[in-house]
Amino acid sequence: MARTAAASETRWLSREERAAWLANSAIMISLPAALDARMRRETTLTFFEYMVLSVLSEEPERTLQMSDLAARTSASLSRLSHVVGRLEKRGLLSRARLPGSGRRTSSTLTEAGYETVVAAAPGHVTAVREYLIDLLEPHELAALQRIGTAVDAAIGRGALDPDPTSSAPSGT
Repeated sequence: MARTAAASETRWLSREERAAWLANSAIMISLPAALDARMRRETTLTFFEYMVLSVLSEEPERTLQMSDLAARTSASLSRLSHVVGRLEKRGLLSRARLPGSGRRTSSTLTEAGYETVVAAAPGHVTAVREYLIDLLEPHELAALQRIGTAVDAAIGRGALDPDPTSSAPSGT
């Protein structure tokens, strides 16, 4: 009964909205997979490992608290912790517990990590250009930036259902 009422209240996607959603879904799913496959072929890193090292490389001290690094890489602390552990074993970064209360840890890019990310960057930028940037006109790039910023802000505000156990139909 409740499911029928919820379905009747659902704002289903129009044909144009569904086409836009499916095209965007292809970007969300296919682009990271293509970047990961290429990164693995050309370097010793995964795409996510590259992103972790890249974010750290842009920090003044090449250091971030793990929670901040998780936010900047759009990762859960659990996923980040596993990846950082692998990178630490390879000597690409180091972790240190921060003083004070709580379980706060920082992650610092080592010199070897910096050299690794610098060596991988040209190939990554080439792939990003080939798979996305060079396919778009300047006005499309501006629109893509606005869209990405709006989606990120909506997610940041918790505009999406925070309950991962809810089972509403997807509508696609």
